[in-house]
Parts: sequence; structure tokens; C-alpha cells
Amino acid sequence: MDLYAELEWRGLLSESTEGLRDALASAPVTAYIGFDPTADSLHVGSLLTMIGLARLQRFGHSPIAIVGGGTGMIGDPKPNQERPLLSREDIERNVAGIQPQLARLLDFDSPTNPARIVNNADWLASFDLLGFLRDTGKYFTVNYLLQKEAVNRRLESEEGISFTEFSYPLLQARDYLELFDRFGCTLQMGGSDQWGNITAGIDLVRKLRAKKVHGLVWPLLTTAAGTKFGKTEAGTVWLDPNRTSPFRFYQFWLNTDDRDAVRLLKFFTFMSRDEVDALGQATADHPERRDAQRALARTVTAMVHGEEHVQRAEQAAQVLFSGDLTGASVDDVLMVFEDAPSTELGFPADGLAIADVLTVVKLAPSKSEAMRLLKSGGVYVNNVRVTDERMRLGQADAIGGAVFVLRKGRKEQHIVRVKA
Repeated sequence: MDLYAELEWRGLLSESTEGLRDALASAPVTAYIGFDPTADSLHVGSLLTMIGLARLQRFGHSPIAIVGGGTGMIGDPKPNQERPLLSREDIERNVAGIQPQLARLLDFDSPTNPARIVNNADWLASFDLLGFLRDTGKYFTVNYLLQKEAVNRRLESEEGISFTEFSYPLLQARDYLELFDRFGCTLQMGGSDQWGNITAGIDLVRKLRAKKVHGLVWPLLTTAAGTKFGKTEAGTVWLDPNRTSPFRFYQFWLNTDDRDAVRLLKFFTFMSRDEVDALGQATADHPERRDAQRALARTVTAMVHGEEHVQRAEQAAQVLFSGDLTGASVDDVLMVFEDAPSTELGFPADGLAIADVLTVVKLAPSKSEAMRLLKSGGVYVNNVRVTDERMRLGQADAIGGAVFVLRKGRKEQHIVRVKA
């Protein structure tokens, strides 16, 4: 199967230029995708694009990842508002954070088609205004730029659009021309929201070099529930383990809706059609086993964070869903409950009354309410239900002598750290 057919069966082909299928089948091509350094980490939405480059490389083509140190100074126009301008220092820090994440998926040592990471500040930052307007701006009409969807939507808004963001397609078009000249790049890929910027670059190469180059985009990803992919109640799911822990990352994929599981296996893994079909059938026959979701969580977490974090996440999940947590490690408990509020308390030799602890950490508004909760069976300590209102907690009862996990009802949790 060639790359074009591979993208078709995976549902990753929204639009492409005429003749691209033949170009991909006839000889290896060099292709690029741009990544804007708006943060010091990419997120799971960017991961689809990263895998797009890695998939291309696996089919024998040469990938280029651009980190937009130059275009990042401007920002791709949002449909609804102006982007805040980042300082040069912010962009440099963000670029430094993104590069190693790209390196996890791309092979830079291949003897035949090594990947490259380049920074478009290398050329965009060196242009003078008059030279850029003559050599690039001359080839774009205002009428052409006004046809871009993001520009149109901004023109209809009260704020409008600044000349700075209006000029963004010219910068991205220049990227394509520079990569064509430097590396023989003849394909740009990305999400379908980039189609207008991609065709701008195609037009510039045609006008200035009289050569045909190509573009390919995949559909923007939404969930079966109609929400934007990669957003949770806790916010964006990042690739940086300091922003989103590997455990939370693993859980994000494990919690995939049954309706999305097979589609995400196609999008985010390199599994074959037979493997994906088998997991799809297993999910249809036994949805309670969540076979597709487990395969998805394991594969993507290993790809981004490494196999050791998959094992750690699965061990931590056992902690989360097991009964008594007393035998769990402190590190695993803190990782599983990293989002839960916490309080540090000192415990005297004879311990603290459970009702007093519940009141101090505000799981109950008063001691009387704490007693009522205990009588009704609505309180758990380390995942074990507590009904004795006279129970006292001491350091010896804590997990590893260091933490308690208190829970009210099914979901409201609080971590109590034992003060040394």
C-alpha cells in the first residue's frame, strides 16, 4: 500500500492537490509541516500532525518539521480574535521545548531519508521589509487574501484583523519557497484549517520557480460527542510530562468513547488494518473490556513517554481501582491523585478523630455533618468505607506512614499528608 492509499483508509485525507497520488507513488518526495511555538510544549492535537510526518517517513519519504521561530513572531490568524504577540525570548524557549518532542517520533539517522528540524527564523528574520514586499508580497493580491476563511471571519468581527496577522499567509508561503529551494521540498501537509496557507505557498512556488508542488490536509479532529479533541475538564492534554503527567496522559486515551476508539487507532497508531479491525470487533463484542482503548493508551503513551511510563501508569491505575490502598506506594498514590486538593496535618500519638479530620479538610462543613456522613457510609479512608464515628486516624494508618486518601461519596477526594 502506498502512502496515499494508507491515508485514505485511515480517514486522514480531506483534500489534496491534483497529481499527488502519482507523485507519491513514482518517487520519494520531501515534505514538511509547520509547528507554531505558541507554548513550550505541543499537545495531543499536534500529535496527529507529528505522526503524519512519521508516517510519511515510514513510506520512504523525507520529512521536515519547521518550528516557527519566524512565523511565531506573527501568529496564524485565529477566526475569532487577535493572537497575543510573544517576545523573542518566549519563542526561543518554546522552540527549545518543542524540538525534543518532535525528535521522539522522527528518525534523524536514516541513511536514506533522514528527518530534519528547521527554524524558519533562519530566513524570515533576515528579510528587510522592502525586499520581502518586492520578492513575496508582489505575487499576492488583496482579493486573494480576503478569500481566506479566517480573514473573512475576522473582517466581520468588531475587532477586525491587523495588517500583521493579515500578512501571515505570505510568510508561510515564503517558507514553502525556501524549503523548495534548499531541500527540494514538494509537499506540505497539515490540518484542513491550513489549506488556504498551503495553497498560497503552492502558488508562490509556481509563480517564481514555474514548478508544480503539492499540498495534502487531513480533517480537523472532533469527538463523537461533538467536542474539540484534546480538551478535558482539566484543560489541554500536553505532551510535556511536567504539564500533563504520563498517568493522566494514559488515562486520557483509556477514557476514549467507544464511538471514537477505532477512529483514533487509525489516526494515532501505526497498527495495520487487520489489527485495527480485530480491536474494533473486540470492542463491539465486549465493550466492557475496552480492548481498543487499552491498546490505544498503551501505544500512544509508549510513543510519547516511553514503555516504562506505560507500565507505571497501569500499575497506578490498579491502585486507583483496587480496594484497600494501604499497601500502595506513596509515589503511586500521589501520582493518581495529583489533581485532588491536599492538606498537611500533624497527628499526635493518640491520633485524630475521623470526624475532626473531615471537618478540618472541609469534606464536611461541621462536625455534626461529618458524623452524619460517617453513619450513612459516605466516607472512605484509603478506599475502605468507615462507619465508626469514634475512629481515630494515626500515622501508623497512613499509606507509607505519609498520606491518607479521604473520599466523600463517589468522587470527592482529599489527600492528607502527615506532617513530619
